[in-house]
Amino acid sequence: MRRVIVLGSTGSIGVQALEVIAANRDRFQVVGLSAGSNRSAVAAQAAAFGVEHTALGADESAQLVRTVESDVVLNGITGSVGLGPTLATLETGVTLALANKESLIVGGELVTARARPGQIVPVDSEHSAIAQALSAGSASEVRRLVLTASGGPFRGRSRESLRDVTPREALAHPTWNMGLVVTTNSSTLVNKGLEVIEAHLLFTVPYDQIEVTVHPQSIVHSMVEFVDGSTIAQASPPDMRLPISLGLDWPNRVAGVGVPLDWTHTQAWTFEPLDEVAFPAVRLAKRVGAAGGSFPAVFNAANEQAVLAFHAERIGYLDILDTVEAVVDAHDAAGSFLGQELTLDTVYEAERWARRAADRIIAAHR
Repeated sequence: MRRVIVLGSTGSIGVQALEVIAANRDRFQVVGLSAGSNRSAVAAQAAAFGVEHTALGADESAQLVRTVESDVVLNGITGSVGLGPTLATLETGVTLALANKESLIVGGELVTARARPGQIVPVDSEHSAIAQALSAGSASEVRRLVLTASGGPFRGRSRESLRDVTPREALAHPTWNMGLVVTTNSSTLVNKGLEVIEAHLLFTVPYDQIEVTVHPQSIVHSMVEFVDGSTIAQASPPDMRLPISLGLDWPNRVAGVGVPLDWTHTQAWTFEPLDEVAFPAVRLAKRVGAAGGSFPAVFNAANEQAVLAFHAERIGYLDILDTVEAVVDAHDAAGSFLGQELTLDTVYEAERWARRAADRIIAAHR
């Protein structure tokens, strides 16, 4: 019986995790729950699962992790505010099932330095796929990681044709149902750029050995290419309950958690190269990832500000990445964060700086 704390229990990942647990009560026990601010929703979940310990907000979530005995913490919090709970989990030594990619990305070496080998189990479908595929060989045999991207709602369109994209169009993702920022990030491919940084940090593979291919069917969730020319891919219908279940009990599989592919029907899977002119987010993410330090935090925070401004109709669609790149350039030129030790405080300081810088650029569009 694995004792589980679910952080962000009222969000999409948290709700699906509780569905997995509810169907496997002989295997998992929920011992703690946290939400951002929805007190009534988390109270209802606690009653349904017989949970005594709940929390609201990131600070209480971190304290919950420190004080409640568990075997695995699923961090499904949205945004970099999840960094504190991620660090608290790593300090306890229990398994961290990580769906909160932002905490790893903005925390960088602050997170990786605290993690013991195998302590972080990825819950993102792409990184779960890579973790599964990596079992086919040793680390020295890996040639490259290939992350798949659906291409979002604007796959195949030129940069110029994206100029008049509306907020409603940006939220029309063809595969996944996600929140405002994440769905928009999937349309700009910022989300894929963040996942490239995450893959580098999780698997210690150099950026020049991490590639992205567009796979509209979202069946192959990512691949690992080995030095002998073989490629191992993980394929399944798009359903987050599969990587969630692996995160809860890695490396053991939970029977019946997902529906397998139907091989009795004809189907076609296609793969296309990424258009980095129309979608420069991956290129920019590799740049900030390679720079390290506070750069990923700046990238992420500037993007969040730009996405919110786009949905408030203060800037256009193409202005999102233009704003982010301008903030990254300004951060590079300023140099005021260079040499600073990466701590929880300096990460949040860099984020505040980035949001102010983005707001100034956004205001100039009026």
